[in-house]
Amino acid sequence: MRVWDIDPKHISSKRLQGEHLEIHTMFSVILNNKKGYSLHPETIRWKGKLPALKIRHSLVVSELEKRGKFQHKSLLPDVDGRAIQDSLILDIPDQIELLKSKGAWDERN
Repeated sequence: MRVWDIDPKHISSKRLQGEHLEIHTMFSVILNNKKGYSLHPETIRWKGKLPALKIRHSLVVSELEKRGKFQHKSLLPDVDGRAIQDSLILDIPDQIELLKSKGAWDERN
């Protein structure tokens, strides 16, 4: 599971589509107190920050729609919590390098 902390315009469509699915999974795990993935570091960093995750979701969806790769039909509910994600698993330069190593970094944007 991975939710990136970089501007979605730099991430490949395939990775963004995967991130979109992971956001929905993580949102459900946290909101509904599900056990699956509840102890994953990526899930833990978003606990108490579902509004921030919802903002990330909107950014990902907007980018995919802009590319004509997506018709969004799965909204996330309004929730309480912090609207800022200030905890990173990898810092931004390391996230960029990881995306580059996977061929998922878009230099054109």
